[in-house]
Amino acid sequence: MRPFLSHPFDDDKLKEECGIFGVIGVADAANFVALGLHALQHRGQEAGGIVAYDADEGFNNAKRFGYVRDNFTKADVMGTLPGSLAIGHVRYSTAGSKGSTAIRDVQPFFGEFSIGGCAIAHNGNLTNAAQLRRDLIERGAIFQSSSDSECIIHLMARSMQKTLAERIKDALRAVEGAFSIVAMTRTKLIGVRDPLGVRPLVLGKVGDGYALSSETCALDIIGAEFVREIAPGEMVVIEHGKVHSSQPFAPAKGRFCIFEHVYFSRPDSILGGRSVYETRRQIGVELAREAPVEADLVCPVPDSGTPAAIGYAAESGIPFGLGITRNQYMGRTFIEPTEQIRNMGVRLKLNVNRALVKGKRVILVDDSVVRGTTSRKIKDMILDAGAAEVHFRIASPPTAWPCFYGVDTPERSKLLAATMSEDEMRDWIGVDSLKFVSLDGLYRAVGEAQGRDAKSPQYCDACFSGEYPVAPSDQIAKGFEMKAAE
Repeated sequence: MRPFLSHPFDDDKLKEECGIFGVIGVADAANFVALGLHALQHRGQEAGGIVAYDADEGFNNAKRFGYVRDNFTKADVMGTLPGSLAIGHVRYSTAGSKGSTAIRDVQPFFGEFSIGGCAIAHNGNLTNAAQLRRDLIERGAIFQSSSDSECIIHLMARSMQKTLAERIKDALRAVEGAFSIVAMTRTKLIGVRDPLGVRPLVLGKVGDGYALSSETCALDIIGAEFVREIAPGEMVVIEHGKVHSSQPFAPAKGRFCIFEHVYFSRPDSILGGRSVYETRRQIGVELAREAPVEADLVCPVPDSGTPAAIGYAAESGIPFGLGITRNQYMGRTFIEPTEQIRNMGVRLKLNVNRALVKGKRVILVDDSVVRGTTSRKIKDMILDAGAAEVHFRIASPPTAWPCFYGVDTPERSKLLAATMSEDEMRDWIGVDSLKFVSLDGLYRAVGEAQGRDAKSPQYCDACFSGEYPVAPSDQIAKGFEMKAAE
């Protein structure tokens, strides 16, 4: 049987859809891709896949459920993926069947066209995929998966362009939403970002070859040199050791996802020339300035709250301490065998350092509050350990709107901040105080000294503001109500 794909602690966190990685021009490219995917595991733990090309054996693929380390380190798997060109994908489902058990939903997707084969891996979400799918099926397309990403393969099949790279351009001009893509033909590695650049994609140099990755941390693991970010709306085609760049879409102002800075990306990655760790530490500094409180200890909620807690402690002068310990061997795929074990909930993953928090006024710093259920459990644990007071400080503004660009979020009615004021959330969680960093404070932390430009926001912050840079047409058709114009 397959293990459970969620855990009570993780169910109260936003989840990135996936990570993508590709390499060209190195021997045993699939091994490099497996390493890259391992570094991107935080972006998707449900399943992974690799496609490789070898001149003698053609295209080969391997798709597995679970972690990269458990599947793509075995000789009997990696031995089936020869060649100097490969791409890969790690997945957490957002579009299609949530938590689907079908291996056919695992990327990369592959198509054999009259002009050759092409594999594609996609990070993001196509907001018009439902309409595209209906139109394609009416025109005779036969879908093999429930994923929105498969629409790209079918759109390519209907394109009359003469090369696969041009067919990718043609297909992507028909889609809406967010996409960072790595694709491969027999001789080319291709990378594309949507015109707003909502999801990340970077270029690296490894030996005589090149790599494309969701994050720079995956370049580090294979010893690749970071070259640059792929620009919003840019397409790069890498062949014979050369990188060719084009801009296939109409120019648009970039709107990179600001939550990549807050939570999704690894702290050792670089986004927009900024250290993710340093940005998160600076969010804590902003929080301390905006929401001070008398206390004895600043404690992070592991692990994503740690940099912000360090910043809060440094700015406030209140001692930092690891009041909560995370069980490092408790992953998302933990098998919960009995109702008694399930009822232990968050205690399976976190434990309080009683000697440290007893009698203390504790500030807990976390990255976000989604449903709030985990915050209540952690508060109870801290009080049970003898803390005198519990104050929550959150390193993002209230999450009041769902994301439709590649992040798994609950319906709006299930988001705590969509139905309660800050004071109501404080009372519901049951803490002495609750404060979120302001949207302007978050923008200052990512380097925008003047804060958020209300007339022309510098980032996509729809989950906080309700201002969607691309209208989610499929969701609107199903009855989703956009924020009323102010």
